[in-house]
Amino acid sequence: MADSDGRAADQPADQAGTQAGALSYEQARDELASVVKRLETGGLTLEQSLELWERGERLAAVCERLLDGARARLSAATAERAGDGDGDPDAPF
Repeated sequence: MADSDGRAADQPADQAGTQAGALSYEQARDELASVVKRLETGGLTLEQSLELWERGERLAAVCERLLDGARARLSAATAERAGDGDGDPDAPF
């Protein structure tokens, strides 16, 4: 059975953090949105709120890492396409 942040109730928090790293961007983003919604709804104990907030922080870090990776791939592809590197690597296309 899963607890409020989607991990098994008997699963340690550090293991849940490891699992967060294995999520796709879309999975992490959707779960983060769910965590935020649960926190905004309220009705949780302080401990539950803290656990959810910590889960949200881990999920946000996963999203940021994956977005940074996507940006790097786009920059590399743009630089490769420019050939001699004179193109602006930050230009969208």
